[in-house]
Amino acid sequence: MSGFNSERYVALLTKLIGEAEHVQNRPPHNVPKESLVGAHVLEALKPFTKENGGPLEVKVLEFTPGRNNIIITYPGTGDKYVSMVGSHMDVVPANPEEWDFDPFHLTVEGDKLLGRGTTDCLGHVALVTEVFMHLAETKPELAVSVVAVLIANEENSEVADVGVDALVKHGHLGPLKNGWMYWIDCSDSQPCIGTGAAMSWKITANGRKGHSGLPYDAINPLMMSYEAMQVLMSKFHEKYGAHEKEELYNFKSPSTMKPTVWDHPPGSLNQIPGSATISGDIRLTPFHEPDEVMADMEKWVAEINADINALPGRGPMYQYALDNGLKGTIKFEWLDEVYRGIACSLDSPGFKALSKCTEKVLGSLKPYSITGSLPVVWDLQQEGYDLQISGYGLSEVYHGVNEYCLLSGMKTGFSILTGVINELSEVASKM
Repeated sequence: MSGFNSERYVALLTKLIGEAEHVQNRPPHNVPKESLVGAHVLEALKPFTKENGGPLEVKVLEFTPGRNNIIITYPGTGDKYVSMVGSHMDVVPANPEEWDFDPFHLTVEGDKLLGRGTTDCLGHVALVTEVFMHLAETKPELAVSVVAVLIANEENSEVADVGVDALVKHGHLGPLKNGWMYWIDCSDSQPCIGTGAAMSWKITANGRKGHSGLPYDAINPLMMSYEAMQVLMSKFHEKYGAHEKEELYNFKSPSTMKPTVWDHPPGSLNQIPGSATISGDIRLTPFHEPDEVMADMEKWVAEINADINALPGRGPMYQYALDNGLKGTIKFEWLDEVYRGIACSLDSPGFKALSKCTEKVLGSLKPYSITGSLPVVWDLQQEGYDLQISGYGLSEVYHGVNEYCLLSGMKTGFSILTGVINELSEVASKM
């Protein structure tokens, strides 16, 4: 297949970015109305639907009013499916004052398409829609049915039963297990073959407030939280170091534990506070088990609290227990839901088709893995879906200021995805 319609793609994307302000996802301040984006997709598909004499079957599913999911099917002759899932109709918030242009209006500068959602992920919504309009126009006879699942609520995990989780829960994606699934919400045009688990944590150190000039009467929680974190990080990296499969999957980073946020109650420079917190995350490659990490952390924190003065210190007055029997304590908490990472099957026909078409279009094949996380993909893999990951935006602008994608990148994605459909149709015809 060929024939990416650049003019039509940009026209649709212009409409989608025009709705980006209304599909920002950060409740309770921003609750997206993905149906505003969906309405433009449905209007573009309308001439190609069965109701209007075309081949496409289009189903709209809302589990919350105003927040649609759209399933598009191009029927094939066999019982296998090629599905494109994960392109989402919500975006992360954008502050126009930080941008060099209006984030809620598509700006075209040569090959650059600028605006919130161009890379993540309205650009992919328009791309997948363009693939299906092309199928409907050219009407190839395929041994596979091709399905797109455009979803709501990808950018938020606090509100459940809105997007792909609800679609799985209610059985709407069940038939897609009989085939090959592609999660189209990634970047840089090469296959992403592995992702990491994201495990957010918080360490709270409870000490004793006191005067900085009388350190022997205080327990410094800033020092205690830092030293406890150092112990936990050392134990973590010793046990969960580089795994032999990380090289095979081309992970750029092994598993890591790191702080990202420091906090303590308000006070003055001459006052030792009574408590302090450090928050951060663990990024775990999929060859380690999150449940084991959680159990280890619980054990290691208990060991610290059993002998709090064994923590290292800095200087002569770093005690974490006082002569009067008062002891500092360390509390470790897990925050948010654990997003689990996956390793895609490298033996799957889905991976082989994606690899072949990527190399044909780009001239090279460079699969990669990241310890960034994607929601739901682990759940889909566990449910039995043969899942691969790809995307055609730019990782350098994901969730960032002045987001953009390249029209040429989306054209590349079109060529790869239509090629994958042809490849897997051939595979299915011989099964």
